[in-house]
Amino acid sequence: MPAKKNHIDFEKSLDSLNKLVDKMEQGNLPLEESLKHFEEGVGLIRQCQEALSKAEQKVKILIEKEGKDVLENFDTDE
Repeated sequence: MPAKKNHIDFEKSLDSLNKLVDKMEQGNLPLEESLKHFEEGVGLIRQCQEALSKAEQKVKILIEKEGKDVLENFDTDE
């Protein structure tokens, strides 16, 4: 179950980050409130990066278990 919790935390953090960005882009917040939102956003970005790093590590472990040592870059242009 912990993997599902990480997924929910990532989605929740990303959603919160998007809402903060929307508020800040409106440009009508006082400086102090903007700084508070910016600080909160930095924390949310770190949470998202950590969740993505954990997911990447898990993918690497699963690939290695299948006997495939090499990860290939995913090309979206094809």
